[in-house]
Amino acid sequence: MTLLRLVIFAGLCVGLAPLAAQEKSVRPGINDPFKNPDLKEFQGKFEVESREVYAKRKEIVEHCKLRPGMAVADVGAGTGLFTGPFAAAVGEKGKVYAVDISKTFLEHIAKSAKDQKLGNVETVLCTATSTELKPNSVDLVYVCDTYHHFEFPSRTLASIHKALKPGGQLVVIDFHRIPGKSREWTLNHVRAGQEVVEKEIAEAGFKKTGEVKDLLEENYFVRFEKVEGGSK
Repeated sequence: MTLLRLVIFAGLCVGLAPLAAQEKSVRPGINDPFKNPDLKEFQGKFEVESREVYAKRKEIVEHCKLRPGMAVADVGAGTGLFTGPFAAAVGEKGKVYAVDISKTFLEHIAKSAKDQKLGNVETVLCTATSTELKPNSVDLVYVCDTYHHFEFPSRTLASIHKALKPGGQLVVIDFHRIPGKSREWTLNHVRAGQEVVEKEIAEAGFKKTGEVKDLLEENYFVRFEKVEGGSK
């Protein structure tokens, strides 16, 4: 191999190294239960007063500071717990994209939206690496108890960054993971605590702009803003 070819080959290897590193799942199999989920079973898990974010859903929506006409993406929409309230908050001139990896959940949300005559709701089937949202299409992305399900956080965050309009907001609610304090289920199920999550989001091109405290106990509520040119 000539010297020129060696240089070109080395350059390609260096350029592909970050992408190769991102290809490795941080939590293989975490989303297997959603490939063919039992809708009623998950409604029983997601829509129950014992679940903190369900019990505090009205307050959470208020703290999202939605306005009529906004476009919002509910990433990890699940059974649609927040999709309906978001649709009401942004009004007929607004838009809510219910994003999920489960076709079953999205079909349920679409039917519920039709039954409730919510014409501003659109479902989006995401992948393990992308939200599949169009560039510059949303004002706010909402991720509730879903960040720990991101198998490829850097790539998924890059798709969120790309989907947000300039100055767009990212709201993340997820479980506190504190050894010796958090429940055993949380320690086994959630891969990282708030500090790690905030670091990953910052590295993806976001700056933290606020945190809602004294509302939730098991979860934290953090708000970020898209930094132009910040996504890697």
